[in-house]
Amino acid sequence: MQTWKVGILLFDDVEVLDFAGPFEVFAVTALNRWQPDHHEPFKVTTISQTGECITARNGLKVTPDYSLDTAPRYDLLVIPGGKGVRLELDNPLLVEWIRNQYESVQWLTSVCTGALLLAQAGLLNGLQATTHWASIERLRTDYPEVNVVEHVKYVDMDRIVTSAGISAGIHMALHMVSRLLGREVARDTAHHMEYDIEL
Repeated sequence: MQTWKVGILLFDDVEVLDFAGPFEVFAVTALNRWQPDHHEPFKVTTISQTGECITARNGLKVTPDYSLDTAPRYDLLVIPGGKGVRLELDNPLLVEWIRNQYESVQWLTSVCTGALLLAQAGLLNGLQATTHWASIERLRTDYPEVNVVEHVKYVDMDRIVTSAGISAGIHMALHMVSRLLGREVARDTAHHMEYDIEL
């Protein structure tokens, strides 16, 4: 059975649920959940620029699994948002890393203002995309080549999937589970999490 490698980028002042929501979805997804031969189809790890501990919003400290230099090749990459994005937009090393990841991953996803990092890397030009409602105008103004979509939980452009703010990352991750493994598996994952969603 196939196992996909999922990477989640971390940085100081990242919004906690932006990364923890998708992490939980992918980490708890299982095939034949209650059977001895159950299979966990996603291996989820985290990355930061240096690989050292980061401090997320409201003081949560998280130690990533990898640095940008040591991270493995991923199948799916999650770029979360949060207040820290404001600084990372001016971090050419990180923006270039994100741009380069698009060449190797099968799917590149964002949560909340993580879409701004994708836009800064030039990856949303000519595509539809969304972000947190409070940053819609910034995405539209700063990146006029992006076709900004409002009032949706996520926008699926095949290899790039952007989602709205914070909890919308859970919707996006469940959508990806549905894409890769089918609606029943996604529904089982949502039920296991006791997360109410129409799939």
